[in-house]
Amino acid sequence: MDVMKWTGMRAILYKAPAQAEGKLLTAGAGAANWAGNAAAVTAINGHSFAKALEHVIGADPNNKFISYNNHPPDVPKVRTKSNSKGNEKCNCDIKQRSVQHIQHLGVLMMDITVADAAAWIVHTVPGFPKARTGYLFPPAEVQKGHLLICLTIKEDQIDTIAMTLRIATPLIYYNDIPDAQMNSRPNLRKLVSGESRLTPPLTVTRDTTTAAAPSLKVTIYSKGEKSRYEIYRRVLVRKLKTTIKVWTTRDKILKSDCKTFGRNLKLVTSPISVDGHASSLENDVSQWIVSEPGNKFCVVDKPYHKSQAKEPAMAVCIDDATIFGHFNRIAQNVENCA
Repeated sequence: MDVMKWTGMRAILYKAPAQAEGKLLTAGAGAANWAGNAAAVTAINGHSFAKALEHVIGADPNNKFISYNNHPPDVPKVRTKSNSKGNEKCNCDIKQRSVQHIQHLGVLMMDITVADAAAWIVHTVPGFPKARTGYLFPPAEVQKGHLLICLTIKEDQIDTIAMTLRIATPLIYYNDIPDAQMNSRPNLRKLVSGESRLTPPLTVTRDTTTAAAPSLKVTIYSKGEKSRYEIYRRVLVRKLKTTIKVWTTRDKILKSDCKTFGRNLKLVTSPISVDGHASSLENDVSQWIVSEPGNKFCVVDKPYHKSQAKEPAMAVCIDDATIFGHFNRIAQNVENCA
């Protein structure tokens, strides 16, 4: 599966609102500066994430995957907990829920041959990607700001990631991983079969690394809906043991919080600039934080709203000084903090 080995396939694409191409950080020397994505995200080829998804959108006997998205392709206005049985098509009779901010979106894929190749793609695009039916970036989403992250991993990390997803309970709308691969990975099997209701612990922390050298350290924080924890202050500030700067929409209840020295929560002001591309909270659906101090950059699947304390949530944190530096510059302006 050559896509998994393409420069390590560690890449971050930040597409600001109304920008067709977006800005890209790639593995190794490519992380030193933002670069323009090689083509529009709506193009079927010629850019990094079309390449990363080529074995997802087209037929491939060796690449198998699960795809999860609580706004799955071709199923409008689905609001669910993830008790899908992991079939190849979305189970649209699954239990409905009215919670607004369920936003777990991604693809977890692996090579089922002897090659040790796997990848995890985390993104913010509803209705994307369509499995085995060709590349289609939803045209309406071009007007919004989005983040897409691709991490190559070793196959022995798949079950670790599946454990954190079990807590977050995403809606799996496609799965074609063979039983033989499932049976050797109990958390993956339970995830796709719907056995995702866990008793305590109500939060989990798992570490993983990317496959290609130099590897990136990645830490995943996941909380269940029964935890009643607000993921930004109650989970990320406590786990990282630092101040965090937060880019996300915010409600009228939760505010910046600087009451505890060295453990503050500062809200990044809108608008921001992504290497010259303007973005604002009105149109940017990405949610991310940077630590202060430190080298942590995290993507979060919930906004800074009080309602998410009652919802499952996940944060994927990358420990890398270069990546952190880029996002820390974006987050240089913050609200006054009481």
